[in-house]
Amino acid sequence: VQLQASGGGLVQAGGSLRLSCAASGRTFSRYALGWFRQAPGKERAFVATITGTGVTTYYADSVKGRFTISRDNAKNTVYLQMNSLKPEDTAVYYCAASTPFTRTATQYDYWGQGTQVTVSS
Repeated sequence: VQLQASGGGLVQAGGSLRLSCAASGRTFSRYALGWFRQAPGKERAFVATITGTGVTTYYADSVKGRFTISRDNAKNTVYLQMNSLKPEDTAVYYCAASTPFTRTATQYDYWGQGTQVTVSS
């Protein structure tokens, strides 16, 4: 599975962005998809994940109620809708694919290249 993230950019605090992650391969629906982020000087952190069917999602407490993960298996794409953005959301955002439904980064087998999100105050 190859993943290509896009949609990052510069936005003011309180604004919104939608990230997309397009995947190659015919087995897309078999994988749970997750979003992680890494801020400068910090470790990569879990943001959200969604099961292969799209029925179940899980979020980090820091984004719950503001971010929404979704997927379109017909388009081999996973999305991260980010609303009410805060300066502390500034990071490089990565999408990843995993066989188990998990928030643990080391259990993800495939990673995209990352897309920069910058939130100004």
